[in-house]
Amino acid sequence: MSDVEADPESVARSIVLQKLAAAPQTRAQLDAAMVKKDVPDEVRAHVLDRFSEVGLIDDAAYARAWVGSRHNGRGLAKRALGHELRRRGVDPAVVDDAVEALPAEQEEQMARALVARRLPSTRRLDPVARTRRLASMLARKGYPAGLSYRVVREALAAEGVDEGDLPAEDHED
Repeated sequence: MSDVEADPESVARSIVLQKLAAAPQTRAQLDAAMVKKDVPDEVRAHVLDRFSEVGLIDDAAYARAWVGSRHNGRGLAKRALGHELRRRGVDPAVVDDAVEALPAEQEEQMARALVARRLPSTRRLDPVARTRRLASMLARKGYPAGLSYRVVREALAAEGVDEGDLPAEDHED
């Protein structure tokens, strides 16, 4: 007789506590960990509800902290942050609240900082290639095309690149 068959609730609690001790987890991530260990549905639901009641599982707090951390640490934009949280099983309404708490000005400032950091490494390239590289870097981090191209064009113009040497801006947000 396996531990899950003998005392499934104890096994479920142990799994949740081990996962939470290692790193913050979403309810969906914890549920998936219990599914892997064959914990019955009703036991998983009960344990997750109980941990939520006492505040040890809080997807909204997880999402807010995760958005702040990933935006400041990796420079991810709202779109990329939302996508990743949804992939982790966070409720779409909770994701929207967490992502919308990030001010648009802060997102633009981060885009400018990322471009400023990468700009020197592109100096040997022609303006079109520089624009493409920098805008692509922002796109991979989830920034809208319109914002990306505007920030890149402004950074290159501030560096003295002639506006006529830059590609036409045909991108919209």
